[in-house]
Amino acid sequence: MMLREKIGLLVNDAVRRLATAGFLGSADIDKIIGPGALSACKDANHGDYASNIAMRLAGAAKKPPLGIAQKIAEELNQNKKAAKIFKKIEAAAPGFVNFSLSDGYVLAEAGKILKLGKNYGKVNVGKNKKTQVEFISANPSGQLHVGNGWSAFYGDALGNVLAMSGHKTEKEYYVNDARVSKQIQTLGATALGRGEAYLSPYLKEKIASLQKKLSKISSETDAGYFLAQAVLKDLQKFIAKDLKIKFHGWIFEECLYKRGLIIKTYDFLKKKGLVFEKDGAYWLDMSKYGQKDEVLLRSNGSPTYFLSDIAYHHNKIKRGYKKIIDIWGADHQGHVPRMKAVMDILGYKGEFEVLICQIVTIKGGKISKREGNIVALNWLIDEVGVDAARFFYLQNSLQSQMEFDVELAKKKSADSPVFYVQYAHARIASILKKAQKQGVGSSKPAGVQPLSGLRHQSEIELAKRLLRFPEIVADTANDYQIQRICLYALGIAAKFHKFYHDCQVIGEDKKTARARLGLVLAAKIVLQNTLGLLGVSAPEKM
Repeated sequence: MMLREKIGLLVNDAVRRLATAGFLGSADIDKIIGPGALSACKDANHGDYASNIAMRLAGAAKKPPLGIAQKIAEELNQNKKAAKIFKKIEAAAPGFVNFSLSDGYVLAEAGKILKLGKNYGKVNVGKNKKTQVEFISANPSGQLHVGNGWSAFYGDALGNVLAMSGHKTEKEYYVNDARVSKQIQTLGATALGRGEAYLSPYLKEKIASLQKKLSKISSETDAGYFLAQAVLKDLQKFIAKDLKIKFHGWIFEECLYKRGLIIKTYDFLKKKGLVFEKDGAYWLDMSKYGQKDEVLLRSNGSPTYFLSDIAYHHNKIKRGYKKIIDIWGADHQGHVPRMKAVMDILGYKGEFEVLICQIVTIKGGKISKREGNIVALNWLIDEVGVDAARFFYLQNSLQSQMEFDVELAKKKSADSPVFYVQYAHARIASILKKAQKQGVGSSKPAGVQPLSGLRHQSEIELAKRLLRFPEIVADTANDYQIQRICLYALGIAAKFHKFYHDCQVIGEDKKTARARLGLVLAAKIVLQNTLGLLGVSAPEKM
């Protein structure tokens, strides 16, 4: 159980006791208390955690919030369980209950990190819910660009977080490669020299390398499909090798057609009485769902992309996902309301969310692979490395446009956030290696001393920060704010560097050294697990 949950339960029990004693009058306690009443303090002067439960109770109890907070603090100060966890519990205006953790409890809990290792941080907010995250899904008509990078790294990290929080998570890429699609036919025209759509320098080279085989194809549909498959192979290799992303599944639009899922979905919508004919085409009636009607079959009988998109999501539902998350680019913003309406039409009872990645621009760096207004993602990876690229993307909120600072990302100094975090891990690895050589301890839990003997404030502050990791995982799994993990990693690095400056590890008496090595090892575990969620490496030396 997370520390925050333990504190929350103590608070809730105290409130219930006050209600039973009649202090809270007719307040409906169970409707008011809950996990949202407790949060970590931003200002350490106020304590480590604070509860606003008194302010939430004030209206129903018809008492001033500060008075309620004081009563809750009094009740908790008489609790034996609370006495083992806190060194101070006090009320503060306008109605907070502030909690300061005891050093002994903090160190004892931090010591448990050593036993959990890679499993530290795992929580069960997902309750094994079958969850799918679909991301990138770029058309197989060229290279990925820097805008795709945000979807790529964000989707990968979100999938990692959801898996660590107890979701049964699968990552998926949807390939728009249907032979009947206008996009594939247009690509085919370009492949056969009959058009210039999608004709980037990369595609020119690809067409030239396939010219011998393309010369034997006369159909634009066949040429487009053939070229798309070749481009897709390059994309798959780049995503796996350079971006270091592993998808659980690649779903092909063409396969949906071959399996008859497109026409089955059309028939499903028709049976629901939602299809009507107009101007020779067949439309989906979306008026009851607050959206404008959309074409499913064109007047020439060819299905629209919208119909195949509906079929794809119908297929997701049939595969049993209880939570479906789509991550799209900024140019798909307008498609979100109608897709949500579609999920209602399809009768989906689970959670469906669409996350939009905003526009990415590049600051600095000599761009050698610009194609019109497009900057190839492989150029960026070559310039700054995949670790820096991941961290710089992920430290930004999806709700804001981002400017990628290439020159800062390339720096090998504390100015670069990813370098700062990775250097902390490398420093930790160096300390553990040196200690082992000198026979002081080892890089394994068995070779360290219990942390209970530590007293320095920098030791305590580092330990406190380590204990927040499970909460960071749980909160991010709930609200998808991946940038929180980057900030947490930076916070761990800062606390560790401060500890390293203030507390000598090797050179102290063996008992103190081994206790500090335990804290160092705990910090290593948490940094590794944190960086692992982001998909960023944790180097042993730099």
